[in-house]
Amino acid sequence: MKLLTTEQAATFLGLSPNTVSQWRSLKRGPRFRKIGKLVRYAEADLLEYLDQQARTGTSHQGHQSY
Repeated sequence: MKLLTTEQAATFLGLSPNTVSQWRSLKRGPRFRKIGKLVRYAEADLLEYLDQQARTGTSHQGHQSY
């Protein structure tokens, strides 16, 4: 299993490290692991998170747009 730092995970996702850190504190975004004081992201979890973000349209699901 390849583990990435917050900075590496952010680059992988195309985001800033600050965004990834904020998501972590808000319990959003991809799963992460705490190893002592270190935060690490498994590459497989990042890929799974990206797959979960796939959409077929831009409208809100379950909402009718006029």
